[in-house]
Amino acid sequence: MSLLRRLEQGQKPTPANGDAEARAKLAAAQVRRVAPPPLASSGTYYDLKTRVQNRLLSELDPNVDINKVADVRNTIQDLFDQVLAEENIVLSRPERVRLFEQIAAEILGFGPLQSLLEDDKITEIMVNGAKNIYVEREGKLHRVPITFESDDHVMRIIDRIVSPMGRRIDESSPYVDARLPDGSRVNAVIPPISLVGPTITIRKFFKNPLTIDQLIDLGTITPEAIQFLKACVEARLNIVISGGTGSGKTTLLNVLSQYIPNDERIITIENAAELQLRQEHVVTLESRPPNIEGRGEVTIRQLVINALRMRPDRIIVGEIRDEAALDMLQAMNTGHDGSMTTAHSNSPRDTLARIETMALMAGMDLPVRAIREQVSSAIDLIVHQERFRDGTRKIVNMTEVSGMEGDVITLTDIFIFEQTGYSNGKVVGRLKPTGLRPKFIDKIEAAGIHLPPSIFGIGERRRY
Repeated sequence: MSLLRRLEQGQKPTPANGDAEARAKLAAAQVRRVAPPPLASSGTYYDLKTRVQNRLLSELDPNVDINKVADVRNTIQDLFDQVLAEENIVLSRPERVRLFEQIAAEILGFGPLQSLLEDDKITEIMVNGAKNIYVEREGKLHRVPITFESDDHVMRIIDRIVSPMGRRIDESSPYVDARLPDGSRVNAVIPPISLVGPTITIRKFFKNPLTIDQLIDLGTITPEAIQFLKACVEARLNIVISGGTGSGKTTLLNVLSQYIPNDERIITIENAAELQLRQEHVVTLESRPPNIEGRGEVTIRQLVINALRMRPDRIIVGEIRDEAALDMLQAMNTGHDGSMTTAHSNSPRDTLARIETMALMAGMDLPVRAIREQVSSAIDLIVHQERFRDGTRKIVNMTEVSGMEGDVITLTDIFIFEQTGYSNGKVVGRLKPTGLRPKFIDKIEAAGIHLPPSIFGIGERRRY
């Protein structure tokens, strides 16, 4: 049994002059072992890790540029080897690598989360206290054999995430939204709000954003629907992307933003900046929570109002969730065509109801009909997504906001997802046209874009 393994189990090292036969068996076992054993939570192991880590921190130059990761990592490696040699700590090669990677992650990265963040197959990370960490792979949740040392350890990582953004988390403000340097969305909640200890939820962003071809391969959308959406964006139609939590709204918004011409000025407004627009002329605005004195808050609504003074061609709001909906509707109705946003809802009809409710939250004492008229004239298209029980994300409705009939907003489905079965744990189906042409087809054609009737299923024999 190796030194590191004995430390993990709380055992004392075997003296160097111990039984020769036992040492021979130990050497043979170490040769046969390919991978090191899983980490234990023994205090003795963490004593070794903490001691080495503290030595490294005390000897590391405090003026070192932490942004030069490769140089700092080489420096840490040299100091690490030196500390092990000075303290006569003998470890096998796999154990040295494992201990070094953990310490390097504590100094340069986000501790135990670093290896999970580097795994491209993981799309979400959930920390439920120090000892329970779950991840999402291919739409399914799995518990991972990785833990924090204590709740204080979790708190140090949370502070490392939120501090660069100028945000804080403490008992007076026990929850916070933030983002990682790569744009991944982070939410943290601490006691007394959380009863299981500090919790972290990270929605990872792909290092290379999903492309249209990948969405088609995943079955999220069809080529015909993509061609239709491309025409809608280029013709400057106002689009709302709706769906439940984790249904892929922001991913689709990123994909659709690729169709915005490069010669347009785009203003993006978000709680935590995560959109990855590739155009040259983009201004990114981010809301700000109040400081410790309760001052300095900047809301999404204030940013939407300010964006109107910034000569935008397009306004993209990451998510509408409050009274900012009224100002977004006003912007869409006052010459800022081609705006896009997302909203949480269960269906296209529910999307309109939620936007109407959020507009009423502005406290303007407007009659419901007046708000509905604003909604019907501002929004052209609702694209609704769902996350199915097999973990896949699919567009299930592409619905035109047709206008008003009396006091009711009329909707027309242009594309509908038709589920045909459930095979091998996967939902089987396809997004199909309904055979109806949208009324805003005139706007698309006025922009010089001509869509073939076959996109809408016209002139084809359809099976439903």
